[in-house]
Amino acid sequence: MEKISKIQTNTIIKIPEGKLEEFKQIAIECIKQSREKDTGTLKYDWFLSSDQTECVVREEFTSSKALIEHAINTRELQETWSDFSIDHAKVFGDLSPQLLEMLKGLDDPRFKLYSYFMGLD
Repeated sequence: MEKISKIQTNTIIKIPEGKLEEFKQIAIECIKQSREKDTGTLKYDWFLSSDQTECVVREEFTSSKALIEHAINTRELQETWSDFSIDHAKVFGDLSPQLLEMLKGLDDPRFKLYSYFMGLD
């Protein structure tokens, strides 16, 4: 089984009633910051549910280092999310020791790590 260095994430964010426009503005700014600053972000897609009460953010990075860079680049914006709650966040891939160490403090059942098992490659 070959290790894959790419890292993928899926995060579901709950959007409270009356906060959709604020959420959209934060999302626009996150995309802008990532486009301008990130060097290893391959995918950063945001999907709204049909009732617009939650959003799935799907990300893919070239490596753990790229995910760390993205987190640093968008940290300030993520701190403005106090009105929005993460339903769950999943990280897929073989994470570097540095990224694992950074995530070690996240003792939250909504957050899960998945290591690569197998695929078409």
